[in-house]
Amino acid sequence: MDIIISNAADRPIYEQIYQQMKQQIISGRLTEGDMLPSIRTLAKDLKISVITTKRAYDELEREGFIYTVAGKGCFVAEKNLELVREGNLRELEELLRRADALAASLGLSDEEVRDMLRILRGED
Repeated sequence: MDIIISNAADRPIYEQIYQQMKQQIISGRLTEGDMLPSIRTLAKDLKISVITTKRAYDELEREGFIYTVAGKGCFVAEKNLELVREGNLRELEELLRRADALAASLGLSDEEVRDMLRILRGED
């Protein structure tokens, strides 16, 4: 499993781990039943705190992406497509909030923002 941590990133390390593992599960790089590295192993490999790694795993489990079997480890959960879609919609909403705030600070009209989106989608 490839996880790249950036100390210069504006997101906390646990969130970087969470996002990258979530993306690998959604994309199919990690599949149902795959065993994840232990919290201690991943922490050692990434040279970070076990607490940080545990927080990322806890978040993934809370959102239904992984599950834990006592004494055996953590595994990738069955994909619940509705859960994945809901998570992606929440992420999109947050990105749109940030884009809307930036557009407002630049004084862009709604039409100018829609035009930009059409261009980005190749609908120009």
